[in-house]
Amino acid sequence: MKIFIESLDRGIWDAIVNDPFVPKNVIDGFVVDKPWSEWSTDESRKAQFDCTTKNIITSALNLDEFSRVSQCSSAKEMWDIL
Repeated sequence: MKIFIESLDRGIWDAIVNDPFVPKNVIDGFVVDKPWSEWSTDESRKAQFDCTTKNIITSALNLDEFSRVSQCSSAKEMWDIL
């Protein structure tokens, strides 16, 4: 599975290893999530990797495995459970 995912895009595998990419802003010294409407094209592409990875993982699972990960919020969380 790792080889297949990496062959599609190295960034997709990165979403599994490092959690999903969420663009951030620094406001008054605090790091906060950047509103979706302010994301750059590159930030949107990086954030999409997690969605793509979750789709790949769930497509390869049987019903029992899918039930174990269907409530996960990230591809990394799915991968760790499996």
